[in-house]
Amino acid sequence: MSDQINQDTINKALWNACDTFRGTISADTYKDFILTMLFLKYISDVWRDHYDNYQAEYGDEPELIEEMMKSERFVLPKQASFYTLWERRHEPGNGERIDQALHAIEEANGTKLKDAGKSVFQDITFNTDKLGDSKQKNDILRHLLEDFAKPELSLKPSRVGTLDVIGNAYEYLIKNFAASGGQKAGEFYTPPEVSDLIAELLDPQPGESICDPACGSGSLLMKCGRKVVANHGSKQYALYGQEAIGSTWSLAKMNMFLHGEDNHKIEWGDTIRNPKLLDKNGDLMLFDIVTANPPFSLDKWGHDSAESDKFSRFRRGIPPKTKGDYAFILHMIETLKPGTGRMGVVVPHGVLFRGSSEGKIRQQLIEENLLDAVIGLPEKLFYGTGIPAAILIFNKAKTEDTVLFIDASREFKSGKNQNQLSEDNISKIVETYRANTSVDKYAYVASLDEIKENDYNLNIPRYVDTFEEEEEIDLMAVRAEREQLKAQMVELETEMAKYLEELGYGA
Repeated sequence: MSDQINQDTINKALWNACDTFRGTISADTYKDFILTMLFLKYISDVWRDHYDNYQAEYGDEPELIEEMMKSERFVLPKQASFYTLWERRHEPGNGERIDQALHAIEEANGTKLKDAGKSVFQDITFNTDKLGDSKQKNDILRHLLEDFAKPELSLKPSRVGTLDVIGNAYEYLIKNFAASGGQKAGEFYTPPEVSDLIAELLDPQPGESICDPACGSGSLLMKCGRKVVANHGSKQYALYGQEAIGSTWSLAKMNMFLHGEDNHKIEWGDTIRNPKLLDKNGDLMLFDIVTANPPFSLDKWGHDSAESDKFSRFRRGIPPKTKGDYAFILHMIETLKPGTGRMGVVVPHGVLFRGSSEGKIRQQLIEENLLDAVIGLPEKLFYGTGIPAAILIFNKAKTEDTVLFIDASREFKSGKNQNQLSEDNISKIVETYRANTSVDKYAYVASLDEIKENDYNLNIPRYVDTFEEEEEIDLMAVRAEREQLKAQMVELETEMAKYLEELGYGA
């Protein structure tokens, strides 16, 4: 369709909309305003598109159409529509009206935008003094409404297609805010192609439960769910997640709502200090698939209370005080189902070889034969950090006494600031993992004895030899070429002297 919109157009329009706030409040604050307005605009466009379709089919029958709209997956009260707010943008009270609209949407949609009493929009208020006095605040929000009313931000389903508008826009904004905000290396979000890769590797099946204990905007979780739909034509799966940052939890809930992922449970809270995904007995819930891209080497992860952890997650050892990588790994291992549980986690390379308590934990996990594969990724894949990462695959149903090492660090599609994994790069990793065989200079199947001989060090170059021998230099050929060049130089000098003599510059 010629009217089809692409993500770049949406991203550019959103970045321009940020100009409304620049110089007034910090990027970290206005990010939430922009994304919440994007959510409101998107559901308003979906609602309006469906209304127009019914009108085209049934004619001008408002009562009939209103009745038909009651069967929609979500409810949008008329006074809560973006367009109602836009029409009244010149009146005082824009902030209050936007807050009321968000509250009305929550109330009209039951539990879809709430969890355990916490509402998605409770941490977001447009009627805030951070935007200045009443007049300045009203002007800023009028400009914001006008920005989102522009044609390039018409988000009708017919224009958007299958785009993950909120998730992709969130990642785009995070990337740009991180570039200018100097965020810590761990505070970034999983690029879509890395989510694709993990979902392919874990191969979720119909009827399985999928959990991300550090779920961010929920994109990795939803990718896993979509694999079940794509590969099996089934929506029989359940998504579970937990997110520590309130505004990001809100975004995950919005994202699930927009994608029709009604069979989900996303909790707000610190997974390590206060895991919320518990069964009726108060024990940790168990899942078929657990996956995450947790914060890298998180400082202050909860070391002080780890020894007395009531779930015994740290019985293999307590991770270092200033590096929480193994805290997330151990939590995830503990939530795997015994027969079917498999897990994919993104980690910094230090997890593969650091010693002390981490070395002891790593040794135990290897000796228990839980580790299935170590996959090295290219550098500059992740927003906010240039360091290369690795994916660890664990499997509770594993039978072979081996670990597959894949060095995919040199195969990527390079971009200006970020590298990307191409479809071919992803396919090669997945096919190699499924074949579970050694590939020269790319993959190696190591026995547990070999890993033990390496003192349980999982550093990939110890197993995958990517060294390329330099071609041997033929000194005799080089000498012959040099003699030939010398002879050519003599000929050229002689010819040059002849030309100079003809021109009257002879000796």
